[in-house]
Amino acid sequence: MSANATILGLSGLRLTAKETAFFREVNPWGFILFARNVDNPDQLRGLTASLRDCLGRAAPILIDQEGGRVQRMRAPHWREYLPALDQMARSRDPIRAHWLRNRLIAAELHDVGIDVNCAPLADLVEAQTHPVLRNRLSGEAAPIVIEAARVCANAFVAGGVLPVLKHIPGYGRASVDSHQSLPRVDAARDDLMTRDFAPFAALSDIRIGMTAHIVFSDIDPIAPATTSPVMMRVIRDDIGFGGLIMTDDIGMEALSGSPAERAAASIGAGCDIVLHCNGELAEMGPVADAAGPLTPAAQVRALHALAERRAPQPIDIAAAVHDLEALLG
Repeated sequence: MSANATILGLSGLRLTAKETAFFREVNPWGFILFARNVDNPDQLRGLTASLRDCLGRAAPILIDQEGGRVQRMRAPHWREYLPALDQMARSRDPIRAHWLRNRLIAAELHDVGIDVNCAPLADLVEAQTHPVLRNRLSGEAAPIVIEAARVCANAFVAGGVLPVLKHIPGYGRASVDSHQSLPRVDAARDDLMTRDFAPFAALSDIRIGMTAHIVFSDIDPIAPATTSPVMMRVIRDDIGFGGLIMTDDIGMEALSGSPAERAAASIGAGCDIVLHCNGELAEMGPVADAAGPLTPAAQVRALHALAERRAPQPIDIAAAVHDLEALLG
């Protein structure tokens, strides 16, 4: 049976009986974890194992572990990392430091059974970039951002973790937080292609990508990229992204309609998988029904993505920590 075209959250530190029964019935493609699901390494290993046992397969388990503010696993059990933009500015060798940081993050994730991280970010810093995003980025120059994102993705794969490129096709010009309302970008299409979309084109071989809930008015003046067939064609044809496309969280207020309507609109536009994060069973059932099973094309893209999961390459953790600290002074 094909997996359902969803990645779903859960309510707490352990699977409840109702969640177990629901997930077995729905068969989501994967799961995503948040701070509410994280206590300590042993608990987290048990939770990731129970999620896979529930489905009877090695389902992908995602998290947002960027460092800085967006870090679900925190001290005292895991390292705290600077926001990416701060680390890039502070380091004597920003790209080397970026590799070390993300290789360490991958080691921490793999140790507890998490095999997909929602990073790197390839959005560009602009004068108007919203504070919710700004210091999570790597810089304002496309070549540096592309290099940093590539190094991040490679470090994850070396550590046994799959990267998720976000936020396709670019969130940097948005001055509004899409968690709260719908951002609109009025730049000309040619300018967007030349600047905003360029990093994503350069990184289009990454196997999983996440959409941006943003209206690009010169391309589609009505629908945000996640639910816009026009924008999805731009992502596939003009940007050239051929990997598995997941939505950003459909619970964000940038999208309109019920959760099920948002899920249906996303799949209808051309997204492969719907991300639903809040762990509320009452919402997840209608969302899963609206998303339906993975399409044949999505199944192929999902298989290609998961084929990149591999055992971590050896790493001397103590030496990597020492080198990172030395680069950061």
